[in-house]
Amino acid sequence: MPYFESPVDGTRLYYIDHGPADGPVAVFVASAYLGHEMWEYQTLPLAEAGYRCVALDRRGHGRSDSPWSGFDLDTLADDLHGLLDHLDLRGVTLIGHSIGTGEVLRCLTRHGTARVARLALVAGVSPGVVRSPGTPDGVDPEVVRADDEVFRRDRAAWFASGVDAFFASHLPGNEVSPEYVRYLVDLCMSTGPRAAMGIRGVVADLDAVAELPSVNVPVLVVHGTDDTSAPLDRTAERVARLVPDSTLKVYERGGHGLFVTHGERLTADLREFIDAGAARDIALAGAKSDA
Repeated sequence: MPYFESPVDGTRLYYIDHGPADGPVAVFVASAYLGHEMWEYQTLPLAEAGYRCVALDRRGHGRSDSPWSGFDLDTLADDLHGLLDHLDLRGVTLIGHSIGTGEVLRCLTRHGTARVARLALVAGVSPGVVRSPGTPDGVDPEVVRADDEVFRRDRAAWFASGVDAFFASHLPGNEVSPEYVRYLVDLCMSTGPRAAMGIRGVVADLDAVAELPSVNVPVLVVHGTDDTSAPLDRTAERVARLVPDSTLKVYERGGHGLFVTHGERLTADLREFIDAGAARDIALAGAKSDA
């Protein structure tokens, strides 16, 4: 089974590694409560097209071990970089969804660009959605704490009640089958209460504003107009303004779950971004050799 040990504390972490070993490398980091399975509408077609698709189950999620500690952004970023080291990956495109965008950003700013060539931030909560020095117009922390109590009392009901907003399924074109909804809620429930509360704490504490200007690789920012979990103007638009080399793509009627509702479009945009980056890397390498 594809496991490796966290460089921080030895926690056993699960990942998938699909597609040809010599293909362009894309490494996926999932949303809160979810593991590698959420990316099936991206990893399968990309791997079939010749890309090497790696996806991590963060600690406490999916098939990874569930320790009590380590639910802070630095540790999660170190876990992710540990995977890149374990597989000796280079020229990587890191792709994160929701809080996964915080992890890929911190992985880059904490560990540098020796292995990472570009980032894709999909429906990100970065640079932060809860009120903080960097996000003074964020959600009131008291509102977050009250929601935490609702979540603690009945996680299953909390997930089920948020599905329509998550997918913006009240809007045309965003229909998701009841069977898929049940499947996704079951995946979320497979993340135990400690890990679930831990990752909620990471979301609540996220304030990446100061990091963004130092990001020195190309960044693709993908977001939906109707994302109620991470409103466009507070997240993606801010990231695009603060990152020097960024491209913002806005999906009309897209919600937070656009990896499903806009899955084909997202896959195509990721493929275009990876290919353009690889071509640029080759051109730069040629220019350096000529010099």
